[in-house]
Amino acid sequence: MESPAALLARRLAEEAEAVCRHYLPNGRKQGRYWVAGDVHGSTGRSLYVRLTGPTAGPGAVGKWTDAATGEFGDLIDLIAANQRHATLRDTLEEARRFLNLPRPLIAPSSASPSPAGSVEAARRLWAIGRPISGTLAERYLAGRGIVGLGDLPTLRFHPACFHVRESRSPTAPPETWPALLAKVADFDGRMTGLHRTWLDPDSAGKAPVIPPRKAMGRLIGNGVRVGTPTDILAAGEGLETMLALHSALPFLPVVAALSAIHLAALILPAALRRLYIGADRDEAGHAAANALHARAAKDGVEAIRLLPRLGDFNDDLIAFGIADLRAHLRPQLAPEDAARLHALAPG
Repeated sequence: MESPAALLARRLAEEAEAVCRHYLPNGRKQGRYWVAGDVHGSTGRSLYVRLTGPTAGPGAVGKWTDAATGEFGDLIDLIAANQRHATLRDTLEEARRFLNLPRPLIAPSSASPSPAGSVEAARRLWAIGRPISGTLAERYLAGRGIVGLGDLPTLRFHPACFHVRESRSPTAPPETWPALLAKVADFDGRMTGLHRTWLDPDSAGKAPVIPPRKAMGRLIGNGVRVGTPTDILAAGEGLETMLALHSALPFLPVVAALSAIHLAALILPAALRRLYIGADRDEAGHAAANALHARAAKDGVEAIRLLPRLGDFNDDLIAFGIADLRAHLRPQLAPEDAARLHALAPG
C-alpha cells in the first residue's frame, strides 16, 4: 500500500504549478520550471521546481533543487522547509489542507505505488540522491580513512532521508537525517536494492539512531559493487570494509554483500577464475567465508581468503594507514595478481 507521504507527494506533483504559486508566490514560471530564490519563496533564480516530467525517477515532476545550497527533494520536502515544520506529521497535515483548496479536477495518476522496502522504492530514493563529492557523506568516509571516492557511481548522498526507529511508537512520525546511499546491484549491473547509512551533521559520524544502517530491496545474491569483475573479484561483508580494500587495491573489483548471511549466498559471475574473500575476524565472518569458499571451489573457482589484522579492513585502514594495509595484503594475493595490481597502485 502506498504510504500517506508518497500519496500526498504524488497528488501535489499533479498540481505542481499550483503548489509553487501558493508557497513560492515571488517566483515565476520559466518553461518547464518554477524559479524562485529559495524554499522560503524569496525572489531570485537559484531554486528550480520541475513542472513537467515523469511521475518518478530522474527529472520527475515536482522535484526541486536549490543550486545555492545544494538542497533538493519533492514537494513534501518543499512544504516542510517552506513552513519550517519540525515533524512530518505537520507537513502532511499542511499538504492535506492545500489539496482541499478549490481547483479544477485532475485525473488520478496512473503511476503504480511502490511498497516500502521494494526494489522500485529503492530506485526512486536512489534517483534523487547526488554524488558524494563535497557532501557530509564524503566527510564521513574520510573519517573512516576512505578518500577519493567523490565520483564513484555506486555511492550517493541524500540530505534528508527518512528513518523509522525500530523502537518508536506506532503513531510517532519518522525522522529525517542525512544519509550515505549505496546502490545494490546484480552482476549485470541492474539495481536491485539500496543500503542507507544515516549520518550526524555535527560529528560527521553515524547518526544517533537505531539502527544507523538499513538495506532495502532484493539483497540475496547481490551486493554493492565497485569495478566490473572479469576473471577476478574480491567479496566481503561491510560497505566500509570493501571500500577500504578498494582504496588499498584500486584495480581489484570488489563487492560488499552487506552481511555475513548475504556473503555466504553471493551469486558468483560465470567468468570468475579467482575469488578473494575478505573475511571479518568474527565467528559469523568465518562461517560466511567458509560457505562461500566451498561454493567457489565446487564451481571450479580458486578462492583465497584475505585476512585483516584487526576486526576488518576498515579497522586496519584507520589504525595503520593505507600503505601498511597494502603491504599487509600483498603477500596474501596470488603472485600474478600481486604483480599486476601493486605495479599500478601507488605507495
